[in-house]
Amino acid sequence: MEIRNFCIIAHIDHGKSTLADRMIDMTGTLQKREIKEQTLDMMDLERERGITIKLTPVRMNWKGVQLNLIDTPGHTDFRYEVSRSLAACEGAILLVDCSQGIQAQTLAVLYMALEHDLTIIPVLNKIDLPAADPERVSEEVMKLTGCKKEDILLISAKEGRGVPDVLQAVIDRIPQPKLHGTGAGQTRALIFDAIMDSYRGAVGYVRVIEGEIKKGQKVHLLGTKTPFEVLEVGHFAPKYVADETLSEGQIGYVVSGLRDVKDLRVGDTISSSPELSMLPGYKQVQPMVFAGLYPSEAVDYPELREGLEKLSLNDAALQWEHERNSALGNGFRCGFLGLLHLDIVQERLEREYKCNLIVTAPSVLFEVKLTSRNPAEVVRASLLKTDEPNVASISNPADMPDPSVIDEIREPWVKLEIVCREKDVGACMKLVQDRRGINKAMQFLDADRALLEFEIPLQGIVLDFFDHLKSASSGYASMSYDHLGYRAGDLVKLDLLLMGEPADALSTVVHRSEAHDVGAVICKQLKEVLPKAQFPIAIQAAIGGKIVARETVQALRKDVTGYLYGGDVSRKNKLLDKQKKGKKRMKMMGKVNLSQEAFLAVLKR
Repeated sequence: MEIRNFCIIAHIDHGKSTLADRMIDMTGTLQKREIKEQTLDMMDLERERGITIKLTPVRMNWKGVQLNLIDTPGHTDFRYEVSRSLAACEGAILLVDCSQGIQAQTLAVLYMALEHDLTIIPVLNKIDLPAADPERVSEEVMKLTGCKKEDILLISAKEGRGVPDVLQAVIDRIPQPKLHGTGAGQTRALIFDAIMDSYRGAVGYVRVIEGEIKKGQKVHLLGTKTPFEVLEVGHFAPKYVADETLSEGQIGYVVSGLRDVKDLRVGDTISSSPELSMLPGYKQVQPMVFAGLYPSEAVDYPELREGLEKLSLNDAALQWEHERNSALGNGFRCGFLGLLHLDIVQERLEREYKCNLIVTAPSVLFEVKLTSRNPAEVVRASLLKTDEPNVASISNPADMPDPSVIDEIREPWVKLEIVCREKDVGACMKLVQDRRGINKAMQFLDADRALLEFEIPLQGIVLDFFDHLKSASSGYASMSYDHLGYRAGDLVKLDLLLMGEPADALSTVVHRSEAHDVGAVICKQLKEVLPKAQFPIAIQAAIGGKIVARETVQALRKDVTGYLYGGDVSRKNKLLDKQKKGKKRMKMMGKVNLSQEAFLAVLKR
């Protein structure tokens, strides 16, 4: 039987999941009663938010050809999911909204597909909308991909118009998988995703590169050097359907029965012999944003650990390690691809694993070059880079060493692409420049839309940049970014002091020119959320020993003179003096408890 492996790539909300629904419907993969909107979005979270978070495979049959489709996410935080899908396919449908045209993420995923040498089928969706402009968008797509106008398909995924033509184009244009013809004697399959099943252990989603995998076969994981017996193999329809074998070129699942979530890793190779060479997997993903996750109650620590172990099995971009904080106790320092990724992980831990969490303010990864002859004396040995022994990788500002032993601090920079209307160019440029961005290029996609290219510190865009960009452009602009590397800058650690005591969990690293403004905003926000006590609470932002901003939460004032019914004023003063001395004593021994609101105040600066 002929096989075609392909995926759908597009910007957010351009109709990937809806097109997948129509394909499943037209190929008869599911019965009418089983099909609902966004059939392949299995998680409740995906349905509620209307976004795809996890890649989802499905096998369909059309005119005697086996079609293996992988539906991919559109958000820039989940681009790693897209890269894994591309490695398992020979072709991709590039879906473009006919009313919005090319967006920033469209460009990003197209470049990734071209890097993997995939056949691209350009498709314009939503031609049924009143605002649709197929002529203009076709010109954009032709200019971008170099295709001919007759190669572009016009469809309405919602109505099903033109979808049979897309299925036919997949058969006609996308090449068959290359067959090695080595037979069952030599088997190699690439794991492009994995999940943890409560009853059957770790389940790997695989693309068989050569040979075949059978139920009961003894196989090896070449990366982790782990042998196991295949309990079941099958394909996605889109639920699991068991088969006798998975043949060369096919996409399916393998039930391993492995109970240790670390054994079955994305990018590893399943092989019939431990002597065979590994397949080229995926480059190790680098987390962009780091935050501390702590249980609200110390007894919930084991549940949080178990939840993170299971989540990180099928989310290769999630990295975590144990961390202890003086204010919050035991928790984990976690690395994410962006704020949406952090938000999704937090919500999944709370829903699926019943964890009550406190999340610290997000920060990026800094490289700190040290002047000390023995760097292990000033920072933990685990933070030091192996290739540069005098450079430490620090994601938690609390780990930042004394300024006297720092030679320079390097921060991550990214290449930022923004697609916006011509009249929003000025507002977008000002927004980026206010965050230390450098304008590199500008080109017009058509008469009204421009593509802006910038270089900007990652720290400038991870917190609230996207919200401000949407406000500046009335919701029209879109963005995408790629890691560029590390550059030295005039960066300082901004400490937050509560009653003179540093609150490590609230400290942050900022550019010196922004320290006063950021400190003033954080102090003001904390003043609003910290509960009043019987004594005044001083909130200070400091760089080393220099205070750059301050606010004071005034003490609660109890009316101690309320019961007096007259007489000399000295009676009243005596009671007020007594109260003043009591407040002074309390101030010396009083403590400030940090709540989740305090961390959110820092986040929303």
